[in-house]
Amino acid sequence: MADSLKAPVAVSSDAFYFEKDKSRSILILGVGNYLMGNEGVGVHVIQEMATMKLPDNVDILDGGTGGFLLLHCFEAYKAVIFVDATLDGQKEGTISLIRPKFASDFPSALSVHDVGLKDMIEAVYLLENKPDIHLFTISINEVVPMSLELSTTVKQAIPRTIDNIIKLTKRLTAEF
Repeated sequence: MADSLKAPVAVSSDAFYFEKDKSRSILILGVGNYLMGNEGVGVHVIQEMATMKLPDNVDILDGGTGGFLLLHCFEAYKAVIFVDATLDGQKEGTISLIRPKFASDFPSALSVHDVGLKDMIEAVYLLENKPDIHLFTISINEVVPMSLELSTTVKQAIPRTIDNIIKLTKRLTAEF
């Protein structure tokens, strides 16, 4: 892999997040279960972004279904952008941006790992250093167990989602 490409990072140590000052950095965190078809779209977004040249202040992370295991990420970053699937009843492939502060701010049917993610957000707001949190959701119609495939509509939402993420990172960077 070329040096200019950033690969998603699987980190088991808190040290990664504190190796350098990330107080002006943005973490893009794709969450979802990659083995459940469309439910893993957040991870697919991160995999696509791993092939792109990203600004130095932007890190990407495949968060899988990590829940509380990801909590340590939030103390280091100025802003965190989640990407996840949602079963919200909207047309499949619909991209939404919300600013969750509490579990009740999430869509009512946030994918199959909603409890861990919602609880983690509640815990983030108990931390001393709270990041600015944004959540891009991509609407899905179904979860297909034991499938790596995305539906055509969800797959087509990935480039639009990435465009929205890039625009948001530029705006957030300018606000720092």
